Amino acid sequence: MYLTKRLGLSSLILMGAILLTACPSRETISKINADPGRYRNKEVGIAGNVTDSYGVLGNGAYEIDDGTGRIWVVTTRGVPSRGSRVGAKGKVYTGYSFGGRSFGTVLQETDRRAKGK
Repeated sequence: MYLTKRLGLSSLILMGAILLTACPSRETISKINADPGRYRNKEVGIAGNVTDSYGVLGNGAYEIDDGTGRIWVVTTRGVPSRGSRVGAKGKVYTGYSFGGRSFGTVLQETDRRAKGK
């Protein structure tokens, strides 16, 4: 019985560790913009309201404001509408250009959750 409990507890701890390492850290946009090199090529999560968006044939960019700052998010999944509440995760890059426009520091989206307007 002791072995069964110990095995169950060990399995639970292992599963928790795996789940926590798979989740990107959530950061404020002001921290990302203050030191983009720290986050370069690392997956992070952000959340906020969409203030602007541009899209063409499923590709595009949208700007998120989390109350601490703004950052552009580039995507190949279509863009959410202005005013939407969005959570996005992805990798941070600097010097990104899209459609002839330079966006500076961006988050290249790998996943998104939206709550609508």
